[in-house]
Amino acid sequence: MVTMVKMRIMLVDDEERFLQTTQKMLIKQGYDAITATSGEESLLKLEQELVHVIILDVKMPGMGGIEALKQIKQKYPMIEVIMLTGHGTAESAVEGLKSGATDYLTKPANIEDIVAKAEEAFNKRLALEEKIRLVETLKDSHI
Repeated sequence: MVTMVKMRIMLVDDEERFLQTTQKMLIKQGYDAITATSGEESLLKLEQELVHVIILDVKMPGMGGIEALKQIKQKYPMIEVIMLTGHGTAESAVEGLKSGATDYLTKPANIEDIVAKAEEAFNKRLALEEKIRLVETLKDSHI
C-alpha cells in the first residue's frame, strides 16, 4: 500500500509580510507550510518539525542563508533546500547550489514558481527515499 505523503514546506525569510502572504497562499493550495524569520529559528524548528522542502532566503540578518543551508544539510541531508535570492546575485545562487541546495528562485518569486520548484524538490526527495528503501530491502534479503 502506498501512502501519499503531504509535502511540508518551511519558508525562511526575514520579511514578515512575504512569509505571511506566501504561507497563506500555500495553505490555500493544500500544502502544509510553516515559517521561520531567521536561519537560527529554522534550525530550532527543524528539531521539532518534519519538513520536506525549505525555501530559504540568502540575505538575512544574523545567520545568512548560505550558513543556514550548510547546517541544515549537515544535520538533515534529506531535506531539499531551495535558495531565495532577492538581489539577483549569481554568486550566492552558485554558492548555494555548491553547498547542497536543490535549486534557487529570484525575488520577487510568484507562488506558481515557488510551488513548481517545491514540488520538483519534493519529488526528488521521494525518489531518493524510494531508492534507499529498495537498497535496504535488497540488503536485508541477502543476509
